[in-house]
Amino acid sequence: ARHTGPPDGGWGWMIVAGCFLVTICTRAVTRCISIFFVEFQAYFGQDYARTAWIHSIVDCATMLCAPLGSLISNHVSCQVGIMLGGLLASTGLILSSFATSLEHLYLSLGVLTGLGFALCYSPAIAMVGKYFNKRKALAYGIAMSGSGIGTFILAPVVQLLIEQFSWRGALLILGGFVLNLCVCGALMRPISLKEDCKAAPEFLEQDYVPETEKQDLKRMSICSPLIKLWPHERLCYCSWKEYDFLLMPGFMVLAVSVLFMAYGCSPLFVYLVPYALSVGVSHHQAAFLMSILGVIDIIGNITFGWLTDRRCLKKHRYFCYLFAVGMDGLCCLFLPVLQSFPLLVPFSFTFGYFDGAYVTLIPVMTADVVGTSLLSSALGIVYFLHAIPYLVSPPVAGWLVDTTGSYTASFLLCGFSMIFSSALLCFARLAKKIKITYLRSLTGNTALKQHIWTNGAIAYSVTAELDQKDVEFLAVDTNSFSNR
Repeated sequence: ARHTGPPDGGWGWMIVAGCFLVTICTRAVTRCISIFFVEFQAYFGQDYARTAWIHSIVDCATMLCAPLGSLISNHVSCQVGIMLGGLLASTGLILSSFATSLEHLYLSLGVLTGLGFALCYSPAIAMVGKYFNKRKALAYGIAMSGSGIGTFILAPVVQLLIEQFSWRGALLILGGFVLNLCVCGALMRPISLKEDCKAAPEFLEQDYVPETEKQDLKRMSICSPLIKLWPHERLCYCSWKEYDFLLMPGFMVLAVSVLFMAYGCSPLFVYLVPYALSVGVSHHQAAFLMSILGVIDIIGNITFGWLTDRRCLKKHRYFCYLFAVGMDGLCCLFLPVLQSFPLLVPFSFTFGYFDGAYVTLIPVMTADVVGTSLLSSALGIVYFLHAIPYLVSPPVAGWLVDTTGSYTASFLLCGFSMIFSSALLCFARLAKKIKITYLRSLTGNTALKQHIWTNGAIAYSVTAELDQKDVEFLAVDTNSFSNR
């Protein structure tokens, strides 16, 4: 398909449906691995820290290999990447059902399944951003709600499967279920947007491009597929141009905050069920807490997505995101004093809602920073940054539990980490406003509304995409300021 801009509908809703199913089969299944935690610990006779490495490696591999998923999506096909990921993830779960040691699970359930999820997750999310602009947050809210609704449905189902068929049978059945990722991949119809492309004749005339590289560009060996928008051929931005956004101050601040946010949110999904069991909650009630968290996560996804698409809040997505992350941090701080099922239910409601809220806004904020054309690559990096915190935080939390004999230190560390992530974004915004005021005083131009990072002819905004007038003004104002 060829479009001058995102169609905001049509087949885009099928893309949303496909992404919805992808989030069920990846993020919801990953969350439900925590239900196996007690089973793995009892069967293999290991402590909290060693058992927690299973969930950590799944999350880490999913995020660590996210750039690989983006690379395959950009240079081969989104459909091929997701289908291949589905096959790998299903194979990993099936092999895990025959595990004889934790090390076996580290490789099959951790590395192989995580790699499969990585090939599916970020490309599917990026496709939604290509099909939607005006209703982007709502589309992402619906698509990302698959994580919540999947957790709501799968948590009690997985518990029932474990009781009926043991953990081996449950993993085998999940392996068959995850094969649905191949169906999701078939829905991802490619779309070509005008902003994704650069005129080939114009690019190839540049003096700094070596002759050998020009020939490579013509053969499309390092570029995305050839697109004909006019009688002249146009080529997509090449791979070495896809990561210019890494130098953007706005993206660097977002990246650092993501590291702390990811560290804080991961252990809770691993230890909520074991913590509930430790304070006297039954197995079914503990699984029900995960279900509550999942269904409220859906409400957070959709309602926050819809609200931040409204005109009154669209310009304040940044603050909505940091508010949601901060609220989840506060929830973690209060968790150690909640030691009964009636008290844990409100926690699941609150944490689930704001978890769904900020998860919805991650791709929206990333798109606002780097633009739609670089969204797939940028999301790959953003989810890649989740990898190290996802890898180390559950084992660190488990070590704290083993050392202190209590979950208090683990949950407090998670809470403070998420609050710091939110505070960092807040301080960055305050510093930005101070800098804008200083620039205004230097230029004497009150029309300068925000400081924008520029790279050649491309202008990026931290909070919103620029319209053409802003780009023209920025070019004129930047040139006049540099001549002073």
